[in-house]
Amino acid sequence: MSVCAACGQENPDGFRFCGGCGVPLTASLPGRDVRKVVTVLFCDLTGSTELGDRTDPEALRATMRGYYEQMRMIVERHGGTVEKFVGDAVMAVFGVPIAHEDDALRAVRAAWEMREAVPALGLQARIGVNTGEVVAGDGETLVTGDAVNVGARLEQNAGAGDVLIGEETRRLVRDAVCVELVSVQAKGKPEPVAAYRVVTLDREASGIARRFDTPLVGRTRELSLLEQAYRNAVSERSCYLFTLLGAAGVGKSRLVSEFLGGLDATVARGRCLDYGDGITFWPLVEILRQLGAEDTIEAIARASVHSNELLLAVRRRLEGIAAERPLVVVFDDLHWAEPMLLDLIDHVADLSRNAPILILCIARPELLDERPTWAGGKLNATTFLLEPLTATESLELLRVLGPEGVPEDTCATIIDTAGGNPLYVEEMLALARDGGDVRAPSTIHALIQARLDRLGASERKVIERGSVEGVIFHRAAVTQLVNGSAGGIDAELVGLVRKELIRPEHPTPEDDDAYRFRHLLIRDAAYDALPKETRAELHLRFADWVEANGRLVELDEILGYHLEQAAKYRRELGSEDRSIEQRAAARLAAAGSRSFARGDFAAADNLLARALALLPADDPGRVSVLVERLSVLENCGTLDQRSEVIAELEQHGDPVAGMHAQIERLFIQIHRDPHSLVVEDARRVAGEGAGALRRGR
Repeated sequence: MSVCAACGQENPDGFRFCGGCGVPLTASLPGRDVRKVVTVLFCDLTGSTELGDRTDPEALRATMRGYYEQMRMIVERHGGTVEKFVGDAVMAVFGVPIAHEDDALRAVRAAWEMREAVPALGLQARIGVNTGEVVAGDGETLVTGDAVNVGARLEQNAGAGDVLIGEETRRLVRDAVCVELVSVQAKGKPEPVAAYRVVTLDREASGIARRFDTPLVGRTRELSLLEQAYRNAVSERSCYLFTLLGAAGVGKSRLVSEFLGGLDATVARGRCLDYGDGITFWPLVEILRQLGAEDTIEAIARASVHSNELLLAVRRRLEGIAAERPLVVVFDDLHWAEPMLLDLIDHVADLSRNAPILILCIARPELLDERPTWAGGKLNATTFLLEPLTATESLELLRVLGPEGVPEDTCATIIDTAGGNPLYVEEMLALARDGGDVRAPSTIHALIQARLDRLGASERKVIERGSVEGVIFHRAAVTQLVNGSAGGIDAELVGLVRKELIRPEHPTPEDDDAYRFRHLLIRDAAYDALPKETRAELHLRFADWVEANGRLVELDEILGYHLEQAAKYRRELGSEDRSIEQRAAARLAAAGSRSFARGDFAAADNLLARALALLPADDPGRVSVLVERLSVLENCGTLDQRSEVIAELEQHGDPVAGMHAQIERLFIQIHRDPHSLVVEDARRVAGEGAGALRRGR
C-alpha cells in the first residue's frame, strides 16, 4: 500500500494517482521516522470474561469479530488508524500518516461513538485518549513515546462506560466537551497525572471556538473590497464571485463576520468538511436549508452528482431567492471542497443572470493547488490574499485583547513570534496569562503540523532542510542539504512561497537566494518534525558546507552553533563524537574571544560557557577557555560564578591555571574586604605567579 501525501488515503500498489484526491502518488512521503504530535486512543472492554463464561465459543467469536470490525469502522470514519487489537483492547492513532488540525477532536468524537456502540454487545467500554509528541514511522509499531504510555494508563484507570482524556487533549477540544477533573496514578510516574472524564460532547461544535466579538483591527482596505464586490452584484443585478484566501488564523472569518454584519441582504453560510460520509454537497445542503429550499435539497438527493439538472436546479433556486432580496452565499473552508461542489460554484458564477448574488468563498491558499484555474478568466470574480497584520496592527490587537498582567517583554515576544497572525497572538496571549511560556500553544501547533503534513515529499524535504539553517535560509545551503547538487529545488521553493509558508528575503551573500519563514512557529514545527539523529547529521553537513565555502559573516558563531547542535543531539542519543565537540568548542571559544575584545561581555560569557560545556574535564584546551572566561566574568559575572571557575582551575593541577586562580581569589578578597588583605600574601602570590607564567610559556 502507498499513502497519499496530500490526503492520507491508502492506495493499492501500482496506482499512479491517489484514488481519494487524484494527486500523483509520486508525491507521497517516503517511509521515514518523524517526530510529531498525535492523539492516541485506547479502548478496552469490561465484563468480557463473564461473557466468555456464558457464551458458546463460536458465538463469542462472532461477537468479538463484530466488535473489532465496528471499532475499526468508527476509528477510520473519523480519520484515525487502528494500530493493533490486543485481546479485547483497541489502540488507534490520529495524526498518522497525515496530521489534521482537529485530530484530538476526531479522537474524542470516535471515543464517544465507540462508548455508545459497545453496549449493544451487552458490554461496556473504558476508553483513554491522550495527545503528545511521539516518534512515528512505518515499522511494526506506528508510534512510540510517553504519550502512548499515558494514554494506556488513562484507559486502565477509566471506569466502565467512561472516557478519560489527558490535559493536552482537553486543551484542544475544550469548547466541544464538558469534563470533570480526576486524578490518575499512572504506573512509572512519580506524580499523579491530570485527567478529565468526558461528561458530554457537542458533536457539532469545534474543539476551539473562534472569537468574533473582538473589535476588527486593520483590514480597512480588505473590507472595502468586499463591500465593493457586494455593491457590484446589487447594482448590476448579477452574480459576483469573491474568493478570500489566507493561512489558518490570519483572520478570514473575522473579516467576513464584520462584512456580513453591515449588510441588508439574505445571508446563508455553509462549511466544507474535511472528513465524513456524504460531504460533497454538505455545505450546499446547509445553505439551502437556511434558505428554506427543502425541495432543492430533495432534488440533490435524487439527482446524479454529474447531472446538468442538478446544477440547473440549484442555480435557478438561488436566482429565485435573490430576485426578492440581494443574496450572499458564503462557503467556508473551500479548500476542503469536493471537485463537484467547485464545479457547481463555477456554474452558478458563470451563468447566473438578473439576480444580485454574491458568492463569497473562504479558503486557504491550498485551494489553488487543487484548482489552479479557480476563477481564472472571469470578469465577475476577484481573488484576494489576506496578508498578516503589520507589527503596529499586531500591537493594537494585543492592546484590544487586554495584556494586563503580562510583562512587556513577553508581549514583544508574542508580536515577534506570531508574525502578524491574529489567532497566534490570541492563543499565545492566553497561554502567557495562564503562566505558561511563550511558545506555540497546542492549538497553533496542530494547525501548522497539519499544513506541513499536506506538503508533497519534495516540498517537505526542502522546508525541513531550510529550518536547519534558521528562520532565514539560503537556496545554496538547502540545495546542499537536499541532494548536494546544483538546482532541483526551485519549483519546491516557489510552491512553499505560494502556500504562504515562506517568503523571499534579502540574501547574504548577494549572489544567492534567501527565504524567511512566514512565522518562527512554522520554522520550529518543521524542525521539530526531524528525528534527532537526522538533525545531528544535517547540522554537521551544514557546518562542513559553510566551512568549505566560508562566505557567511560571523563564521565562528554560525559554525559553533551548528557543530554544537550536532554534538548535543549525538550526546542525547548516546553516540558522542569527541572530534565534533572539540570543533564546536574551538569555534565558540574563538567567537567568545572576539566578543570579549569588543567589549560585549554578556555574549562572550555565553559563548565561552557553551564551549566549556562541550569540553570534558581532561581536555587540554579547557584551561585556556576557563582562564578567558574568568577574565570575562570580572566584567559581567557574579562572585559565585567567578568562584566556581576558580575552584575548577585550582583542581586542574596545572601550575599556570593554579596561579590564575590564586590571583583571582586575591581580587575577590580585595573586593569583599580590602582591609583583610595581607601585603606579604599579595607579594608572595604575585612572585609565584610571575614565575609560573614564565615557566608556562
